Amino acid sequence: MFRRLSLSLAVAALAAAPALAQGLGRGFDLERTGRYAEAAQAYEQMLRGDPANLPALLGLERALDRLSRVAEVLDPARRALAIDSTNPAILGLLIRTFVAVDQADSAAALVARWSARAPADESPYREWIVALEDRGRFDDARAAILTGRRALARPAALAIEAAELEQRQDNWVGAAHEWVRALAEEPAQQPNATAQLEDTPADRRPKVADALTGADASRAARRTAADLLLGWGEPERAWTVFQTTVGPDVPDGPYALHRFADRALSVGTRAARRVRAYALARFAEIIPAPLSLQARIDAARALLDAGDGPAARAILAPAAGESTAAPAARAVARTVLVRALLEAGEPDSAAAELARVGEDLPLEEREQLHLGLARARVARGQLAAADSLLAGDSSVAALSLSGWVALYRGGVKTAMDRFRAAGPYAGDRTEATARTIMAALLDHIAPDSFPALGAALLRLAQGDSLGAAAALQRAAAQLPERGGRLDVLLLAGQAAAGTDSGQAGAADIFADIVRAGEPAGSAAPAAELAWAQLLLRQDRPTDAVSHLEHLILTYPQSAVVPEARRLLDKAKGAIPRS
Repeated sequence: MFRRLSLSLAVAALAAAPALAQGLGRGFDLERTGRYAEAAQAYEQMLRGDPANLPALLGLERALDRLSRVAEVLDPARRALAIDSTNPAILGLLIRTFVAVDQADSAAALVARWSARAPADESPYREWIVALEDRGRFDDARAAILTGRRALARPAALAIEAAELEQRQDNWVGAAHEWVRALAEEPAQQPNATAQLEDTPADRRPKVADALTGADASRAARRTAADLLLGWGEPERAWTVFQTTVGPDVPDGPYALHRFADRALSVGTRAARRVRAYALARFAEIIPAPLSLQARIDAARALLDAGDGPAARAILAPAAGESTAAPAARAVARTVLVRALLEAGEPDSAAAELARVGEDLPLEEREQLHLGLARARVARGQLAAADSLLAGDSSVAALSLSGWVALYRGGVKTAMDRFRAAGPYAGDRTEATARTIMAALLDHIAPDSFPALGAALLRLAQGDSLGAAAALQRAAAQLPERGGRLDVLLLAGQAAAGTDSGQAGAADIFADIVRAGEPAGSAAPAAELAWAQLLLRQDRPTDAVSHLEHLILTYPQSAVVPEARRLLDKAKGAIPRS
């Protein structure tokens, strides 16, 4: 109830008076255990000997309010005020009590008397307004705000209290307008404004943002709008608003830019990473040159994370050659520049840049970039160039990648040997899983060399799913049924199922595998699971349930049964009840 009172603060205030603290301790303990009547008696006893004892007076207020006997605070509060007539805490307590007992005229008179002694102080009106709000008397609180503004002769006076009142009455746009007034006078309240407005209902957010960015909006109000828009999933608009607040003549511009970048990072979306990069790039423009290179590097990395390689390159290309930067910083910039060129789909430029600066880079960085370049060459089908880059690199990551290169050339046995040498943990989880799945497929194929399969898998790696599916079907036709044919067909079906136009063909492939499969094989249950997944994507849960139940009953020992059971529950939940 009493937002400006705190039991812990009262205890802290008594730390310098151990004897008094001991006397109050009993009252505090009784409060904590819910024995409010006894606590009130303890505080009253203390006030008989020391009528202006503020902690005891505040304790009495809390205890009596719990007992719905707050009117009994009036006499002790008046006695305290007679002794210490200018104490803001006692004045505030008496105002709250007058409001609580419906003595509106007495509250107004005390506010006027207090204000007469301190004409520029908002405190009397603030205590009055908060007391009225806490008692749910919102119309009276609004009238008190208008009275205070007239008396203080400041239209923006008490704006924070007014904003809270509007919000409590579900008028979020009105609250935003009051925050515009408040922030014009107190820019440091920006974090508070953001915290208060961040829960604005979605349908009112556009008007709240408009209010905070209007013609009369201060820099702090616009930054509040930017913070809110970031949190509401509109990073591009957030940056559009924010960048108007950080011109070259703004003293806190660098700090504000860095703070915006940090907030964008916490949002985590691709669009937020992009605007983070914009902020860091602007930050780099206005800080001293020795520090700006790192900011450009951070901006470029953010752009790479957002999938914007060309923009990252544009930021870094001049920075990577800065002669005034430390060698280590230039090396990092060049590393990120090569990454940017690779992300932008420019392996030739990346190779040229790497050849130019490679010897200046640490060995580990150089090897990582060579791997990235090799992957780019593979993606373009330049297998000889990829092999050349991997030659002499005995790392497990290089062994794994060289296994894929060998496979795309048709070297089944060579690929298997290199996958085994790389081990199960090379690369991240996605790479390790793909390698394990492929090794299981190759284990069923007898020929040491199978160029048709390699060419089909390369098309799949390059993103040509439909072309790869057709090529895999042709490759499967060259294999015996128990020599990997069904496993290659399964991969063809999975590739086709990932495209809109290939789903019908994928279903036919899965059906052929299920019909031809044997209980001891792994392709048939995997195909039936993939078929059920496809049916669910096509919004056919009843058909999916039929296949999943058949799979579970027919292949009870299959490794895919646990996943089939989870999918079965999902499919049954998607069937409308009649």
